[in-house]
Amino acid sequence: MNSLELLAPAGNAATGLAAINCGADAVYIGASRFGAREAAGNSVSDIAALVKYAHRYNARVYVALNTILSDEEIPQAVELAERVWEAGADALIIQDMGLPEAGLPPIPLHLSTQGNCDTPEKARFYEKCGFSRIILPREFSIAEIKAVRAAVSCGLEFFVHGALCVGQSGQCYLSQAIGGRSGNRGRCAQPCRKVYRCTDSEGMPVDIGRYPLSLKDFNLSKRLNSLYLAGVTSFKIEGRLKDANYVKNVVSLYRRELDKILAKHSLPAASNGTAVPGFVPDVCKTFNRGYTSYFLDGNPVDIAANDTPKFRGEPLGTAYELKEGSFRVRGYNMLHPGDGLAWFDRNGILRGSLVNGVKDGRVRAESLAGLESGAQVFRNYDRIFVQGIARARSERLFRVSLEFSDYERGFILKATDELGRSAEKKLPVLKSVAHKPEQAEETIRRQLSRTGESGFMLEKLEIKLSAPYFLPVSQLNELRREVLARLASEETEYIRQEIKIKKTRHVFPVKKLDYRGNVMNSFAAAFYKRHGVREIGKAAELGASLEGRPLMRTRYCLRRQAGLCRKGRDTSPFYLESEEGDILRVEFRCGECRNEIFLESRGMRKEDNHENKSRPERKR
Repeated sequence: MNSLELLAPAGNAATGLAAINCGADAVYIGASRFGAREAAGNSVSDIAALVKYAHRYNARVYVALNTILSDEEIPQAVELAERVWEAGADALIIQDMGLPEAGLPPIPLHLSTQGNCDTPEKARFYEKCGFSRIILPREFSIAEIKAVRAAVSCGLEFFVHGALCVGQSGQCYLSQAIGGRSGNRGRCAQPCRKVYRCTDSEGMPVDIGRYPLSLKDFNLSKRLNSLYLAGVTSFKIEGRLKDANYVKNVVSLYRRELDKILAKHSLPAASNGTAVPGFVPDVCKTFNRGYTSYFLDGNPVDIAANDTPKFRGEPLGTAYELKEGSFRVRGYNMLHPGDGLAWFDRNGILRGSLVNGVKDGRVRAESLAGLESGAQVFRNYDRIFVQGIARARSERLFRVSLEFSDYERGFILKATDELGRSAEKKLPVLKSVAHKPEQAEETIRRQLSRTGESGFMLEKLEIKLSAPYFLPVSQLNELRREVLARLASEETEYIRQEIKIKKTRHVFPVKKLDYRGNVMNSFAAAFYKRHGVREIGKAAELGASLEGRPLMRTRYCLRRQAGLCRKGRDTSPFYLESEEGDILRVEFRCGECRNEIFLESRGMRKEDNHENKSRPERKR
């Protein structure tokens, strides 16, 4: 790539089209099976339709086949890869090395973030294997990105917006251990977004909120320049399970911000056309858990959304004067009927309702259950804003230059667009000199500038007439419409990259893989053995015992979040008990940012926890 790419999620083809219209240079979409979002599968025909539209703008479509696979599934996944390649897809996103080992079409490969490429040595290894892009872990800092960039020349992709996993990607087995739903198989049940009661090793309650493992969302919209300077080439928005309005809003904001970086560094655009969203984006108005830059600048102080994993919304102020189904709040003038409200009740549970109306400064809602005077009130649904996005005629337009001139028999209009396509039309008519030259030229300029729904936006109009001629409006409009229609029908060649993966024998940086190697088939095992791995353990999904083994590694520190950081000294574990009775043991590697979570046997610490419920909580 010779420029910077804005990469958007597409839960389906329609959302992918919306993302491209709002300025995405590429979209990633799941195939019918084997994607890390099982609920976001798409048919090959839908992918082909999205590809056809994207390629009009030299935008790209990447297909996610990034689960780990059984021996029986490998041939099915290879056949699916061949079909999406034939459909025109530009790359596959994978984590299972059994796929290239089994043989794939010459489609470029992107290493999924699930592949856990967390060191420069691993990045160098996968680049030598033929991967054209590495998707970096979300928890990387700027310094770590720079270290990988110094080791490789391939593309580097980094998440810039959306949900964050508290554990290292591809290395979380909580969902598998608790409920048999594997995140590496696209079926994560999100146990990190559940309610847990936290205690220390002595059974003392620790106050870290109802959702101690729930994190805020990524928002690096103001850090794109830092990421570019660190070596990132693709800026990825998370959200294949998000709706089209969310994707349009977020993509439009990042398109605006990335264009500033392109202009600052005189970089070419990675695709063609100019996005016209038709609305002003605001990512504070669509789903988020609060925003953070995570570990980009090192160990952060506050990255958690411990009070709720839901969208609380924009703050309106404190509720007061509650009576007869209504209340007062400072931000009442922001509200309209149909808006969504949210607040926390006295038990810390997020409640909500819809606005019925606002009159004389009082807000009426469908229900005020759990709302008390003094509670903070938020708006988590701005009806007018959301409807504005849905109704906006978001479009992507090619820049076009027009030249209007005359010849001996009449007039000629020539059009050339940013792709280099050109078209012209002659209008043989008897030429008539205008009685009012300035007015005649203004009419010509106004009518030829109206590109309407042609798919073009006027960049330049040159009027080269030998005399101040007059031409009726109807003829000018017909001339413009026909020449732009001819231009739009001109085909352009889209050149797709092809990379045939060869079997290599260079050494993998790790000599022994346990269950965290995620090797679930004999093809992947053969791949790693050929690259020097001497011992390969069974994957958790194949029945590997997880007893006494870490189910998650995370840089997020519950002690730090609770205000109990030991600053590198020895620490004792915390325990998290879910409402279903699951007990998680959190062990801290202070100073190393490598905390680990284990699953205790059911009931192992229940008795201790119940005995100490009367003890005062340790506050943050």
